[in-house]
Amino acid sequence: MGDRKIRVLLAKPGLDGHDRGAKVVAHALREAGMEVIYTGLHQTVPSIVNQAIQEDVDVIGLSIMSGAHIPICRKLMDLVKEKGIEDKLIVVGGVIPSRDIPVLKEMGVDGVFPGGSYFKDIVKFIQENARRN
Repeated sequence: MGDRKIRVLLAKPGLDGHDRGAKVVAHALREAGMEVIYTGLHQTVPSIVNQAIQEDVDVIGLSIMSGAHIPICRKLMDLVKEKGIEDKLIVVGGVIPSRDIPVLKEMGVDGVFPGGSYFKDIVKFIQENARRN
């Protein structure tokens, strides 16, 4: 099973209605050979975690443009721990001020990709860090 594709759940939590960036990132990950499940807009954190479990993904990726990345990620990380899926790689992208990156990493987010991040860097990070079963 060493040739199984990396499975990524890409989600847009909350009321943020801007998903062009998420769709472009999903395309870049697919082009890199990953399987991407895009949940669409307006997802709740519990539904994102449930979908990650149901789809047996290796990576949970959030795209957050609303500025609510800290409370959303705090809720996500609490639920990830509660559901026992800490083996998933957690990545977050979007409008994220550099001062908030250490806060997100301290709460357990593995990778943070603010607007302007290069697709090749996102792909490389996931390829090098995804925990494949």
